[in-house]
Amino acid sequence: MATQLESLQNYLVGARWFGGKGRGVEVTGFRRLGEVGSPETEPRVAVALVEVTYTDAEGGSDLYQVPLALYSEPEGRLDHAFVGWWDEDGTWVHAYDAVHDRAAMAKYLQTFLGKATAEGDLHFVSVGGHELEPDAQSTLFSGEQSNSSVAFGEDAVLKVFRKITPGENPDITTHKVLTEAESTHVAQLYGWVESTTDDEVLHLAMLQQFLRTASDGWDIAVASVRDLFAEADLHAEEVGGDFAGEAARLGEALCEVHEQLRESFPSGTAPAAEVAETMTARLTAAVDVVPELADHADRLRRTFGQLAELGELPVQRVHGDLHLGQTLRTVAGWKLVDFEGEPAKPLAERLHPDSPWRDVAGMLRSFDYAPYAVAESSPEDDPDVVEQRRHRAEEWAARNKQAFLHAYTGTDGLSHDQGVLVAAYVAEKAIYECVYEARNRPNWLPIPLAAIARMGVP
Repeated sequence: MATQLESLQNYLVGARWFGGKGRGVEVTGFRRLGEVGSPETEPRVAVALVEVTYTDAEGGSDLYQVPLALYSEPEGRLDHAFVGWWDEDGTWVHAYDAVHDRAAMAKYLQTFLGKATAEGDLHFVSVGGHELEPDAQSTLFSGEQSNSSVAFGEDAVLKVFRKITPGENPDITTHKVLTEAESTHVAQLYGWVESTTDDEVLHLAMLQQFLRTASDGWDIAVASVRDLFAEADLHAEEVGGDFAGEAARLGEALCEVHEQLRESFPSGTAPAAEVAETMTARLTAAVDVVPELADHADRLRRTFGQLAELGELPVQRVHGDLHLGQTLRTVAGWKLVDFEGEPAKPLAERLHPDSPWRDVAGMLRSFDYAPYAVAESSPEDDPDVVEQRRHRAEEWAARNKQAFLHAYTGTDGLSHDQGVLVAAYVAEKAIYECVYEARNRPNWLPIPLAAIARMGVP
């Protein structure tokens, strides 16, 4: 029988949301933060915080949250979420990932409603006077890559954070501020789960408005590209699925959110030379992971060098990891989601004020990514079709980037300094994409590499 550490390691390395794929890992410990709901009724729901140590040259460690549904007898319906055998006070029970279990998630809902309690260091915090549906059944979302989200009926959704860093999670603190500011561009925050001790706070999950009828921004953009590719003789603005209007509305939404964040969180300036130095260091580290970047390194360093000459850069609270997949289109307009920031960065760095151009660059890279991702997923042998798709991809990306920038800035073009900022942050984002694809989707690595090859010094 595998030990608890072995069981956790076997489960983590195969989980979609585990961020250490492609690295040598070892689960070196865990601690039980507490229980959700009454321990007298099955399943017992225990929240485990798992320490993962990396055994590769990069080293380091991370903490991951695994909420466990513990049953005395096997539950065949949960075989796909089986974590392993678990020692409960000398009795071995069956442990399953609790987000897959409606009975376990019902205990979360009842605790938010005040009809059940959390034990140990767990605390459930409610915001405002929103009335939750007490009998709502849970449904686990599929496809998430960093966390796990569970909808309660058509009313609310609980995002369970998987990778945990001590301190306040910006996804919660940012949503709290924007909810209080009555922003129309985020889902309203209903509450969160935290673990508190004398010396640390861990944000574990957040409960927010479920945008049931929303459509994923990436999916809408990809559909637009497919429509364009299907109409061989039409330009992007002539196809029924033209996305430029939506791109403009996204630019307006981001501008409004940035204004609200600037008013609600500390802002200031950062030396451009230090920002450029950090970007250059990330490039150096990325070349070790993606050797193909070495051919472009000198040109990218020159791009960052131009950024270094801009003096002081205005900084504020930003999204930090914005792309089309972090947007939802509703009947009331665009919503931005997932304000955690770039997952690969330490929490302290994600909480620092940053340039709003980071978010702009993330969206621009996403507009560039969509048409090439469609082409990559639908390979074509006819060289004439390949060339035509290349032209259409460039046209689609350029049209939507222009519409987005025009709406965000309120001008027809960028100033010199804005152009330098965009070039640097877009290059840094593409470098990050190269590392991500190399570790997670190697067959997609040519997409950001090709983008970097197209980049010039402004």
